[in-house]
Amino acid sequence: MNSMITAAAAAAAVLLAASAVSAQDAGGTPPPPPAPTPGTTITATDWRTVPAENLLVIETNKGRVLVELTPEIAPLHVERIKLLARRGFYDNVPWHRVIDWFMAQTGDPLGNGEGQSPYPDLKAEFTFRRDAQMAFAPAAEPSGARVGFFNALPVQTQPDAAFALTGDGKVHGWGLYCPGVAGMARDEGNDTANSQFFLMRQSYPALDKRYTIFGVTVGGLDVVRSLQVGDGENGMMAQATPDRMQRVRVAADIPEPERPTVQVLATDSERFRTLVQETRTARGADFSVCDITLPTQVTN
Repeated sequence: MNSMITAAAAAAAVLLAASAVSAQDAGGTPPPPPAPTPGTTITATDWRTVPAENLLVIETNKGRVLVELTPEIAPLHVERIKLLARRGFYDNVPWHRVIDWFMAQTGDPLGNGEGQSPYPDLKAEFTFRRDAQMAFAPAAEPSGARVGFFNALPVQTQPDAAFALTGDGKVHGWGLYCPGVAGMARDEGNDTANSQFFLMRQSYPALDKRYTIFGVTVGGLDVVRSLQVGDGENGMMAQATPDRMQRVRVAADIPEPERPTVQVLATDSERFRTLVQETRTARGADFSVCDITLPTQVTN
């Protein structure tokens, strides 16, 4: 059965959640990272509009969540998500497993972690191949790697110098499990993802290159974090009334007057480069690409 993140990751997440609770008991929630200093105004040319065909609109009983899909990173999984959304598979499906300081999981019509779609399981897409033409905006260059963004998705990749060393002129890259990132749940086998997916409430780098990433939340992360936390084993919902995805659609299928439009700070803009520098200065040695929050604006 396609159920959830593997037991080891779940157990670690529960420990992380317990640590967070301990921190709260000791004197409140841990402080947020330092805020970047004010920068220049974002102008009209600094925005990038998310294509309607790659925008997943998730209406929940707590509010709306908007996810930018990344077919360049995980084409098979994005195709599956769109197929299921367009067939109404996700409508009225519960968030059956939610762990604070970790993630919120859904996509199981049975609501118990054992259900999936009638379609075959998917081949894992833990990494992707990047060539010189693929848009990539660096934020840091640790030894032997580059870390930055592909559109709104935080990614890590091999350095450009490795292009000349590979047979296809491409290098490996992979998404990073920062807050808001959308990943596919699976069983123990790598090629067992099907319909269940999860949205990150916080960063969790232990999942990198172990679960396929197919997108990132570009609106409604506060909604994801407001979903009620599971009260059963490993974050499973034991209560009878879990939060639900009421309706899930691809934005391109929504009539244009009703369709949400999402704009994200363009990562090829000078304002993005300023934001990176502000965040690195604020965080100092503790800097992570997950500290960078790309500004967004939503209409409709």
